Amino acid sequence: MAALYACTKCHQRFPFEALSQGQQLCKECRIAHPVVKCTYCRTEYQQESKTNTICKKCAQNVQLYGTPKPCQYCNIIAAFIGNKCQRCTNSEKKYGPPYSCEQCKQQCAFDRKDDRKKVDGKLLCWLCTLSYKRVLQKTKEQRKHLSSSSRASHQEKEQYSRLSGGSHYNSQKTLSTSSIQNEIPKKKSKFESITTNGDSFSPDLALDSPGTDHFVIIAQLKEEVATLKKMLHQKDQMILEKEKKITELKADFQYQESQMRAKMNQMEETHKEVTEQLQAKNRELLKQAAALSKSKKSEKSGAITSP
Repeated sequence: MAALYACTKCHQRFPFEALSQGQQLCKECRIAHPVVKCTYCRTEYQQESKTNTICKKCAQNVQLYGTPKPCQYCNIIAAFIGNKCQRCTNSEKKYGPPYSCEQCKQQCAFDRKDDRKKVDGKLLCWLCTLSYKRVLQKTKEQRKHLSSSSRASHQEKEQYSRLSGGSHYNSQKTLSTSSIQNEIPKKKSKFESITTNGDSFSPDLALDSPGTDHFVIIAQLKEEVATLKKMLHQKDQMILEKEKKITELKADFQYQESQMRAKMNQMEETHKEVTEQLQAKNRELLKQAAALSKSKKSEKSGAITSP
């Protein structure tokens, strides 16, 4: 009997193949708790509920420091303390000031002084590195799928050729030796008649003619593979360009959102100042009205007592 393993969420037991590789979740838990990106720090986390759109770390920071501001380097809305997010502050301490990212052209890529840690030799920021690796992973999976399907079709063809070859061999075995011997002189007479007519045909070329068909098929398959590779490369480039546009749009949206928040904060501050000024004036006017009423009362009392 196959061993069963417990899901990390619902704790029900399933076969090992039914659970996810990283977090060991069943299919129902994967649907109910999908992996999404945090709206603040943009890291991937497992969503507990549909209303929850930020990760646990950002939720704790919101309780401690309030809503974050956009980072001055990467424009990610994750600067809870100061003007930089925690990722950029730690990278700046380790690797120095940031450089321009080769993908999104923002000043948020940190040079680690190690070419092995670069993505295809490119200096990319954190967000572009994630998107680039995601695209490469997708292309690898597509190539694996294509290679596995082509391998399966090749195996089927080989199996069919073996079966057909075996049946042909068995049928040929039943022929008598006398009939084979009768066929050989016929073939010889054909070749002799061709050579006597003056044609430049040789039996070697006649024997090689089936092989040429195979060479033609191989050449055609090579051409098809080359065209498929070109198409795949073009699609990879298109995906990278789309990812670049998406990152640019996200950065623009985050910048506009930060500007709107700054305007709203400024309007709130000015509103508070105006209300405080009006309240102070109201208090002064109330004091003046009270003083006037007191002076009028004293004047009336003095006028009554004077006769």
